[in-house]
Amino acid sequence: MEKIKSIAVNAAFIALVSIVLIWGNTLYRQHVQFSKGERAMAAGDFVGALAGWESAIHMYTPFSPTVDQSAQRLWDLGESCVRRGDTTRALLAYRSLRSSFYALSGFYQPGEEWIKKCDARIAQLVKQGQPTGAR
Repeated sequence: MEKIKSIAVNAAFIALVSIVLIWGNTLYRQHVQFSKGERAMAAGDFVGALAGWESAIHMYTPFSPTVDQSAQRLWDLGESCVRRGDTTRALLAYRSLRSSFYALSGFYQPGEEWIKKCDARIAQLVKQGQPTGAR
């Protein structure tokens, strides 16, 4: 009986360490992708910024502020494109933000508020008769 307890404790410890390592690796990669988005935006690279922030969201970990920061950056990117009259790129940013959270669905749907905001903004832009080719 003692041997079974020892095996169970070791298995639980290994499982816990594995989860912590996976979580830590995901957080690290999330920050790397966010930083790539920031650097790309600073260089004026729309596609690079979009890809970096979208990838950071895809590396979702609950309660990570980087996910919210990335979502806000994508939203702000879309808003700045709208202000410049670049509706095609704005739609790319909003759809990228929305699809990033849709890709995370599982036991629950993270980012529901972002999805709703994006749906409303996309509908508004499409209703105005703007290009819809980038989905």
